[in-house]
Amino acid sequence: MNKKIKVMIVDDSAVVRQTLQDILSSDPQIEVVATASDPLIAAERLRSEIPDVITLDVEMPRMDGITFLQKLMAQHPIPVVICSSLTERGSDTTLKALEYGAVEIVEKPKLGVKQFLEESRVRICDAVKAASRARPKRLNELRRIDPKLTADAVIAKPKTGAMIETTDKVVVVGASTGGTEALTVFLESLPPDAPPIAIVQHMPEHFTAAFARRLNGICRISVKEAENNDTLIGGRALIAPGNRHMLLKRSGARYYVETREGPLVCRHRPSVDVLFRSAARYAGKNCVGVIMTGMGDDGARGMAEMKEAGAFNIAQDEKSCVVFGMPNEAIKKGAVDRVVPLENISQEVLRTCRRLQASPG
Repeated sequence: MNKKIKVMIVDDSAVVRQTLQDILSSDPQIEVVATASDPLIAAERLRSEIPDVITLDVEMPRMDGITFLQKLMAQHPIPVVICSSLTERGSDTTLKALEYGAVEIVEKPKLGVKQFLEESRVRICDAVKAASRARPKRLNELRRIDPKLTADAVIAKPKTGAMIETTDKVVVVGASTGGTEALTVFLESLPPDAPPIAIVQHMPEHFTAAFARRLNGICRISVKEAENNDTLIGGRALIAPGNRHMLLKRSGARYYVETREGPLVCRHRPSVDVLFRSAARYAGKNCVGVIMTGMGDDGARGMAEMKEAGAFNIAQDEKSCVVFGMPNEAIKKGAVDRVVPLENISQEVLRTCRRLQASPG
């Protein structure tokens, strides 16, 4: 029998603790071994029980979750899933947790809403399973991001309509667990004239907007949360909004995105498979696909369809992934043309786009 994943729940609400315990205990692969109403109690219980994963609230009495996470990752790194309320105000603070080493962010279950509770069960259990496979680093080993000192991130807009008409190569990217850091490394290394990029990162609503703002402040390209009918232009990346699927569409030479509601696809909304399938249909050989760190197989089928349509596909290698699930599934389907370390993906994308531009036929 496989060993169960041991979980500690840290949340100041007794109702939320019980709901999370019920959700996690419903999965035969997960066992809740401890709960705590605040970080100080959690620290005491860690002396006698070391879990495989901790689910952690952000706003709590006596010590907030971010401070606790900093101390934990500096002293004894344990995979942490942030379980936070869905608020625009709190999303920037919660994203700090990813910089401090949290593996994933999930939305707290909304009590009394049957469909939401069922979707929460799927997302929370999957997040815990993914986190259990992560290899957290000590905080002092984490890469520090310098503040942006120029306005480069907002300069990549077309001066005339001519730029839109000549944009005929596009990049689509999918990521999940560990993807926020991977996307930061990838996007931060791109030049201001990088090809247009559409991204699906598994993340809750509102948090994608905060994540895009954060990237926009440190990258030379501009980064924004996608809105329906946004045009994909050179020097800009669009990130799918949390809780909405994003599709690549084309009108003449203009690529744009459509955001829409819909069911969970591959247990996710937004889904990488949805983006990749649309890229196969509307971009084909003019597209470069990138699949990054993440648990499960979202994106593998869509990437296979992209390859069949003539796209060139790149996967992040196992060593640089937090979880090698999604890239590995795409590789096993024969959908990947090249497997490269995270730090080399941007150069591989640029090189491929130049090659496609030089030989459009």
